[in-house]
Amino acid sequence: MTDYKVNEATVARKAELVDVYSQKLKDAASIVVVDSRGLTVGEDTELRKQLRDSGVELKVVKNSIMRRAAEQAGIDGMDDYFVGPSAIAFSNEDAVAPAKILNDFAKTAKNLAIKAGIIEGKVSTSEEITALASLPSREGLLSMLLSVLQAPVRNVAYAVKAVADDRTEKEGAPVVEEAPTEEAKSEEPVAEAPAEETKVEEPVAEEATETPAEETPAEEEKAEEAE
Repeated sequence: MTDYKVNEATVARKAELVDVYSQKLKDAASIVVVDSRGLTVGEDTELRKQLRDSGVELKVVKNSIMRRAAEQAGIDGMDDYFVGPSAIAFSNEDAVAPAKILNDFAKTAKNLAIKAGIIEGKVSTSEEITALASLPSREGLLSMLLSVLQAPVRNVAYAVKAVADDRTEKEGAPVVEEAPTEEAKSEEPVAEAPAEETKVEEPVAEEATETPAEETPAEEEKAEEAE
């Protein structure tokens, strides 16, 4: 009787785990299945820390549970990968993060092997996971997208600022009158020289005609005596 109750509890517990991981598979943006049995304690601790810092959860689950969970979630093609020692990395937000972290970590930890994964509901091979790892992370993609979207706005802002600076510079500078061009000079009216005043000749006084003075009687007498 006791063994029967234990079996019932075990079955109930397994069913509960199947439900939990079936929901995890549905909610995940991506999962990556790895064989981590050769990792040292230090390597395992460091790997979990890197995954946790990026919002990725690493779980070691029995393959039988994961096969039933995948079936319940409607995901086909994972039975061949849920064999042997397996650890599953779940990410609900960043689809690239698990692949990128595990792939980079495997370059130095030779005992870590990527088996396969599920990206947005699609089963992916280890080669596809490695290719996915070469993409920028979610933050990197968002940053690139933001730069592309902001580029036209920045260009307009720079243009407006340049015009404003140019206008300010012109308004603050002293006004310098430009020298008239040759063409403008030729169009200016030429002032006529003032006409010379007509000289009015003054009448020249006629020389007085010398009139012989009349001889007085006394002078006449002297003249006669002299004769």
